[in-house]
Amino acid sequence: MPSKKILILDDTQSIRSLLAMTLKQMGYTVIEAVDGLDGLEKLKANPDVSLVFSDYNMPNKNGIEFIKEFKSISNLRAIPVVLLTTESEDEKKAEGRSVGALAWLTKPFKVENIQAVVKKILG
Repeated sequence: MPSKKILILDDTQSIRSLLAMTLKQMGYTVIEAVDGLDGLEKLKANPDVSLVFSDYNMPNKNGIEFIKEFKSISNLRAIPVVLLTTESEDEKKAEGRSVGALAWLTKPFKVENIQAVVKKILG
């Protein structure tokens, strides 16, 4: 059985690398994107993605804009998304939930937190 795919969107290479390494060690296939625009193209090309991790603050489309756009595409709408961000204000979290983010992880994140979220969402 092929491994599930997880898409990571973050404009910071070190964050993408740490997240990718963690997810690959868990047995997932990882696709990386540098911003919301790149993420949208990669998601459309890989509609079988099982989970998306998206940064909040990115150029070309932030996390909220990215989620709103991909959630409007019928065959992608059901893909769960987790926001990763340095932001921790309640109104930003509420905004994330309102557009369909399932979870919110604050950077810097702990590897165990990433693993726990993935296990909770993907089983």
